[in-house]
Amino acid sequence: MTQVFRRLDNRYGGGHSRSVVTSYLNATVTPLLQESTSGGGRSDLFAAAAELHHLAGWMAYDIGHHADGHTHLRQALRLCHEADDERLASEMLAGMSHQAAFHGAADSAVDLALAAQHSAKRSGSKLLQAEAAVMEAHGLALQGDKTGCLAALSRAEDTFNKSDAEERPLWLTYFDHAYLAAKFAHAFRDLGLAGDAEPFARRSLEMTDGYERGRLFNTALLATILADQRRLEESCALGMEATTLATSVRSTRHQLSTGPRHAPSAIPKRQTGQRSLREHDRDRGVTAGRGQPAWNASTCSRPTRDAAPMIWPVSMRSRIESSGTQSIRSASLMSAASPM
Repeated sequence: MTQVFRRLDNRYGGGHSRSVVTSYLNATVTPLLQESTSGGGRSDLFAAAAELHHLAGWMAYDIGHHADGHTHLRQALRLCHEADDERLASEMLAGMSHQAAFHGAADSAVDLALAAQHSAKRSGSKLLQAEAAVMEAHGLALQGDKTGCLAALSRAEDTFNKSDAEERPLWLTYFDHAYLAAKFAHAFRDLGLAGDAEPFARRSLEMTDGYERGRLFNTALLATILADQRRLEESCALGMEATTLATSVRSTRHQLSTGPRHAPSAIPKRQTGQRSLREHDRDRGVTAGRGQPAWNASTCSRPTRDAAPMIWPVSMRSRIESSGTQSIRSASLMSAASPM
């Protein structure tokens, strides 16, 4: 059942099935947990309940109910510990790090990512170690720690490339080359390295079918990265594409995730394409969320986030010295054939 709800969430956004998932948790799952005190199936039951709380947390997060999302993830983490499931606990901590980064809480994002790495190492999962490392990198980027961020990105790439033979649990199937590329793009963008972010953002769009929300987020991510480079016509064209995708996805994160801190600061107030973008938004019925404009009128960029996973353009290390700064080219992620 959780897999069905997860597919619906990925395709239509958190607002589509959240009420059903929450009702099922309250009416069926919680009573089962209260009745289960011992027995051979107790760990499996608690792990399954953790997965469902995890999904409910992401659904709440996706529609802007952040306190509810945090509550669900904390409950999921508690259930993981009850089930003695280190892999799932690492995933919960990585998700909490993701949420912290979304809110700009860089210190918390890094701390939670480090906790996720400890659980991932105890579990032996290379995939989860890679996920935790890339979450750490994003938190470090938000702190402005370029050296630490690039080192964490390099670890994420190395570990991910060693995970080919690892069996993926169903709740981790989203973590592929496209998702990892998107996280690299977020980190480079938040370091102010839009040129380095762009190839990863483009790679993130080579994603598996069924992840329409992720495609929306990644399209908008690329639009903001192009706007940061003052390539406004291209940015606005992608913005229009994102607004079309948004009509079928019930999510508020695409309206909030780029946020004011990602808006280019010195773009003239009037640019070709802005009016057509606003008209496109209006015609498609796309409106602003929580008092924010659907698109920033001065930049043509739209709020967004999330993504999909990768292997990269030369090897990350080969770029660790460009212009005397530590910037990564990450060839292996960009050049390797996608397994999707």
